[in-house]
Amino acid sequence: MDDAEEQIAREIAREQDYADRLYRRLDELIAQVEGKLDEIQGSQQASTHQNRSERDSFMALYEDRLALLRSVARSVVFGRLDMDDAARHYIGRIGLFTPEREQLLVDWRAPAAAAFYRATSTDRLSVKLRRHLINRGRTVVGLEDDVLDQSVLEDPDHDVVLQGEGALLAAVSGKRTGRMGDIVATIQAEQDRIIRSENRGVMVVQGGPGTGKTAVALHRAAYLLYTHRRRLEHTGVLIMAPTPGFLRYIERVLPSLGESGVVMLTPGELYPGIETFLHDDDEVARLKGDVAMAELISRAVKQRQILPEKDVHLRIDGTPVTLTREAVRAARREARASHKPHNAARNVFVRAALDRLVESYERSLRAQGSTIVPEDRPDLLSDLRHDPEVKRQLNLAWLPYTPQGFLRILLSRQDRLRAAAPRSLAHRVDLLVRPKDSPWTVEDVPLLDEVAELLGEDSAPAEARAREGAERREADVEYARKVIENIDTSGMIRAEDLADQVSQVRDGRTLAERASAERSWTYGHVVVDEAQEHSPMSWRALMRRAPTKSFTVVGDVAQTSSAGGTDSWSAALAPYIQDRLQVEHLTVNYRTPSRIMDRAVAMAQAHELPVTPVSSVREGDRDPLIERAEPAALSSRTAEAVARVHAERLGRIAVIAAEERVGDLVAVLRSQDALPAIGAGSAGVDDEIAVMTAQDAKGLEFDAVVIVEPAELIDAHGAGDLYVAMSRSTQHLGVVHARDLPAGVAG
Repeated sequence: MDDAEEQIAREIAREQDYADRLYRRLDELIAQVEGKLDEIQGSQQASTHQNRSERDSFMALYEDRLALLRSVARSVVFGRLDMDDAARHYIGRIGLFTPEREQLLVDWRAPAAAAFYRATSTDRLSVKLRRHLINRGRTVVGLEDDVLDQSVLEDPDHDVVLQGEGALLAAVSGKRTGRMGDIVATIQAEQDRIIRSENRGVMVVQGGPGTGKTAVALHRAAYLLYTHRRRLEHTGVLIMAPTPGFLRYIERVLPSLGESGVVMLTPGELYPGIETFLHDDDEVARLKGDVAMAELISRAVKQRQILPEKDVHLRIDGTPVTLTREAVRAARREARASHKPHNAARNVFVRAALDRLVESYERSLRAQGSTIVPEDRPDLLSDLRHDPEVKRQLNLAWLPYTPQGFLRILLSRQDRLRAAAPRSLAHRVDLLVRPKDSPWTVEDVPLLDEVAELLGEDSAPAEARAREGAERREADVEYARKVIENIDTSGMIRAEDLADQVSQVRDGRTLAERASAERSWTYGHVVVDEAQEHSPMSWRALMRRAPTKSFTVVGDVAQTSSAGGTDSWSAALAPYIQDRLQVEHLTVNYRTPSRIMDRAVAMAQAHELPVTPVSSVREGDRDPLIERAEPAALSSRTAEAVARVHAERLGRIAVIAAEERVGDLVAVLRSQDALPAIGAGSAGVDDEIAVMTAQDAKGLEFDAVVIVEPAELIDAHGAGDLYVAMSRSTQHLGVVHARDLPAGVAG
């Protein structure tokens, strides 16, 4: 072993000693929490309902803490900072302290850790040396140092390790696992600036393929949850992702960063009780996404507030009563003036109509010889309110609706659609007509949300519940303080946390379960991934989820393929936020080698896509491999190409094709004995080989990609889909085609 190898081995051993100390402390904390769990579980077995509630609340809190500690138990530390003042800070996934509160490990989100990501040789931020620890489980297997102050090289107390592939290149060059991992050890300066931004409005992260947009958005969510815990712990964070497969792909990232209290949904799940992944065809999708649909729906709701064609003559216990058209008009005017949603305003309408109808009733009774005094009016109103014919007439004038029922009827009635359509939609509105029992589509969800906003609910019960909740919360916190004094002496639990858990146990649902079940739930922050795919109507629904307009929006307008999507962030978002829009650009491609990415960019530019310039960190070893086949042999040639790539053991493979080819390609590939199990669609992220559309592949990455008939991808949804497909690979890109290649693909 030469001197350099001895130096590296000596430094690795030193870092391993410190890592062992961290893991011992971590194991102590795990054992301590496990002990608390056992103690709480066994201490109140035969107690009162109140005691059981306390026990369950403590248990849930300790279980959450235990899950966090276990999630980082195999790789808790990844960096070290040596400072000008001789201080040394180790950086990890969570913060760790000795029992005496001496800090052993700095949480990556803490201000003290920012320099690990931002310090440079020209702006050192008081850092002399930054060390990356390369781990395999709990074992330190490599080191790499960034020397920011040259005096370190002359310091006998520093053994500097300058060799190695580097944490970043090791991460981007490794095989894909089918799951996104956190990038907490390799965050770059431009990414860290965005993650830690204190912008309280809408931050758009625009970046080309492979620039880490999704990772940045998830790490920003974790950072905000850490930094603004008090503000966000009661409201939560919503993450909106394009497909179920994509959600599975990213589901482990936040837990690995110490966070689990988020709601993760796809666009077809945003409305509670609806779960759909079906899409309308492009023409209908474009129409449903048009912001003018909000006006159509508003008009349609108002048109269900109906005036009778003429006065309505009724009899109440033999007494004639007239509900005049003018009385209904006046009641409707009064209800609309309340500015309440339709269902809530119906109470105003009914009360106003009955106030006018009771006057007619009183006149008729007097005409029959009855003596009527003011004290009789409540009884007379009750008679009217409970009369079946009166109720029927008032319902005909102002019927309460459910959002689903209203929209199903509206979309099945050509006459209602035409009557409600604004001028800009009048010539296209017939496209919306469909059978009443048609399944919901993703494009229906924003329309449902719009209808629900206009219909509303009776506000009185909700207001009463809010008052009761505030009073109960205050009482819970006070009671929790007393309980903690008697039970918990470790300092792990705050009274507010226990009060929240008591409330949750009482409710029986987690915050995520409550938030996803309530349409009117408002989140503290919303992350929207692949945001370029959202239509104006979809943005209206999303903006309702965060009235404070605290958003992280990530996407690439060059990759837009949705018929209702956007090619301009300002056009999509300015109507909701005016000047609170901040756009940040990511410019470095960490995924796709330049030999592949340059070809993708050439294709995109040939089709005039608004490409964000990016530079790849790797050149790569392979140029794209393009193969021509006879039309009848396209599937078999694809199978041969996939088999060759699989034989090289490059890793995970995606076969990307137009939707109409996916089924046939899956069948052909599954018939090949030499290939493993074949997945289909975005769910195929779990399989070594998967066949999917370009839309399924959005946001995902693979070791190798084989594109089948690229011209068909452009035919289906435009050049943006082909750009997506060409930029998913970390190593190999193959193209199999029978038709002429689109411009730019061949280089």
